[in-house]
Amino acid sequence: MRITGYRTLSTVQEWGRPVGDANGVFADGTVPVPMILVTTDAGLTGVGLGPGTDAETVFAALDGEDPRAVTALYDRMLRQTFKAGHTGAVFGTIGAFDTALWDIKAQAAGEPLWRLLGGRDRRVPAYASGLDIGLTDTELVAVYEEYAAHGLRAAKLKGGLDLERDRRRLTLVRDVLTDAARGTPPALMLDANESWSRKQAVRHVCALERTLDLTWVEEPVRRWDAEGLAAVGRGIRASVAGGENLSGLEQFRPLLAAGALDVVQTSAVWGITHFLRVAVLAHAHDLPVSCIGSTPVGLLHAATTTPNHLAAELQHLRPPLGLHLDLRIENGAFILGDTPGLGIRLDEKTIRTPASLAVGGGTNVRPESAGLRLLPAAVTE
Repeated sequence: MRITGYRTLSTVQEWGRPVGDANGVFADGTVPVPMILVTTDAGLTGVGLGPGTDAETVFAALDGEDPRAVTALYDRMLRQTFKAGHTGAVFGTIGAFDTALWDIKAQAAGEPLWRLLGGRDRRVPAYASGLDIGLTDTELVAVYEEYAAHGLRAAKLKGGLDLERDRRRLTLVRDVLTDAARGTPPALMLDANESWSRKQAVRHVCALERTLDLTWVEEPVRRWDAEGLAAVGRGIRASVAGGENLSGLEQFRPLLAAGALDVVQTSAVWGITHFLRVAVLAHAHDLPVSCIGSTPVGLLHAATTTPNHLAAELQHLRPPLGLHLDLRIENGAFILGDTPGLGIRLDEKTIRTPASLAVGGGTNVRPESAGLRLLPAAVTE
């Protein structure tokens, strides 16, 4: 079997409400979902969710190769981008190709990827993550009531702009999930999306911890600030989580060496091979790993084989338009199906092409005032 070609495609995730974080909000709730499709001479097509930046350059490492040699081809793609570097969106393209190759490999074997990788249990624990900073209190409660109805007993809220607003919203969600669990307290997390300085992070979180029990605080300072993340971790009770924006195994080394992370995260768009390698590195440091992303289906399969996997992020309860996934949400977990490969079926007739894939606005642009605020900021600054 040989790789014969690829094509890029895009659809959207329609939230039907504002979504965003401390860096900005997509007011209409419509978020682009790019993907790469890889074709073979055996008639199998693999699907990988992620960007197509410099896809032609990256594909040169795959053209004509046997797609089942996935891990070797992953390293070949890294070498293909050696001079310009593989960070950022190019790393996402490598991840999308990598995910598509794993999809093909499992399809060729006639097995769901979780079983091909050696998984025993198709259940992957989840936590709710509503990208909810733009919601009113009433909207916030309604959103997390829906998560609770699917058995979710852990939640991560977006925050970092206003201490008292964060306290109120975390308390509301805590009460919703506690009621649903008949009195059992939930796990609560806060994601600041790199919006604080070191001292701001410690002051903000310590103030919250006077009345709330936080499981982790995510990206309190810049993603690469090993000393800063470690300092925050020493100053608060909650764990420090991060890593979803680190594009390359080498970027984790200084953070783990500095004891900067308590929960190691990796993004779905960076691919399955990257996740597996990061998970092993984290395991060697006795740290848990967690999947992050809007549609983390590829990493869910890999998580079933990862002894230190903690929980996967569950954002939208429904897939992007035109994608049908062989999984369900039940009793607070993703339940993977038996369809060979990733279990993604693409219906191009129902795909809605986004108006624009240009980066700009929403959560993609860091505010000038991030880490420099003396007073609480407006949610949509």
